[in-house]
Amino acid sequence: MIEKIEGIVISEQAYGETSKIINILTPDRGIIGLMAKGARKLKSDLANVSGKLNYGYFDIYYKSDKLSTLISADIINSFKNIRKDINKISYAYFLLELSSQVVKHNQNKHVFNYLISGLKKIDEGFDFMTITNILELKYLDLLGVMPVLDSCSGCGKTTNILTLSTIKGGYVCNSCHTVEKIVSEKTIKLIRMFYYVDIDKISKLQISDICKNEINEFLDNYYDQYTGLFLKSKSFLRDLNKL
Repeated sequence: MIEKIEGIVISEQAYGETSKIINILTPDRGIIGLMAKGARKLKSDLANVSGKLNYGYFDIYYKSDKLSTLISADIINSFKNIRKDINKISYAYFLLELSSQVVKHNQNKHVFNYLISGLKKIDEGFDFMTITNILELKYLDLLGVMPVLDSCSGCGKTTNILTLSTIKGGYVCNSCHTVEKIVSEKTIKLIRMFYYVDIDKISKLQISDICKNEINEFLDNYYDQYTGLFLKSKSFLRDLNKL
């Protein structure tokens, strides 16, 4: 039976001499594997639509117990601006990999919605690291390891919050602070805002490099300590950020 599904291509790999296997993240079915026959031929109708980062509607022969088959696709957004910039595409590919890992733990439709919204903002020119950090923070909630950002993670006090701690799991007040690195007051406010912000409604982002780097460092360390996720693309991002 032929079905039309909404989705985004999150990975692709060569199969045989001319075909490839692609994985599509969908809003309500998780990840669907598809055989794209002949998609590696330059003149194939599937060549352009089956590549990574293509978001649209895919006509498929759906099989619940094995690889489905891609017939055709109507691409809504190929994120052309992202593809023109090495930084943007590196962060976008990281988000594809991260989203695929998160949805394996929690098949929540928010994963798909957050991903598409985030990619649109990066494509529109918003800061790629900040948008990525916003998604990372929202995904921590779906993974069940959300840091404490409403009160001190040690005593529960909501006043005199001094810094963020990976070890202690979130906010730390001045009474509970021991050896934790102090972050800026703006960073403390921003990271909480990141969690509550509606990505689609973001119209302006003016964040200092200090705040961006402090939030990114905290989330990097937090993911390493609490999620158990190993992402190949994350290592590349870290090297990219050193340049």
